Amino acid sequence: MYKIVKVKDKIRIPPQRFGKDLTQAIIDLTREQYEGVIDEDVGIVVAVTNAKKTGHGYVVLGDGAAYYETEVEMLVYKPSMHELIEGIVNETTEFGAFVSVGPMEGLVHVSQMMDEYIDYDSKNNSFVGKETKRSLGSSDSVLARVVTISLKSTIADSKIGLTMRQPFLGKKEWIETEIKDAKEGKEKVKKGKDAKKTEEKPEKRKETKEKRK
Repeated sequence: MYKIVKVKDKIRIPPQRFGKDLTQAIIDLTREQYEGVIDEDVGIVVAVTNAKKTGHGYVVLGDGAAYYETEVEMLVYKPSMHELIEGIVNETTEFGAFVSVGPMEGLVHVSQMMDEYIDYDSKNNSFVGKETKRSLGSSDSVLARVVTISLKSTIADSKIGLTMRQPFLGKKEWIETEIKDAKEGKEKVKKGKDAKKTEEKPEKRKETKEKRK
């Protein structure tokens, strides 16, 4: 999920930034330092939204730069286990589909796509269910659940595993059909119960009359 976090750090202001707007210099340098970084505890830093010095600057002997204690406000993304994500299929291969998950991609392996046998249509770069004929391809919008997370030092090396083999997950059209079928199923059960009650009522009345006799 996305969230705003605040961290404290020491920011180095090089001599070439002296005499210029200090606040803007701090924001620029924190963006260069933090954006795109992956931290195991914080997550992926998507953007630095604000940064401000919290004390006086100081210099270090032998270094011409100035250092400032700084509070940095960042927008981060950290996936969590079993989290539901809504994303777009960016690419399909024979072994699965890559889905956008925040600033990175997650993989829906072919075994986690549908609860049936699947064929891969290489001409159209899409998956097709053998029984239901449901299809999944690039640009499709899906709802999936996070089942594995492996965050490394870079986005390219990090991995997220997704599943769509659960009720009301997958392509939006599939979910809409499942919801419709579930509603129709409940209505059938309700009608069946109502009909049963109607059949039982005359019998109960008959029993009551016999008892009175």
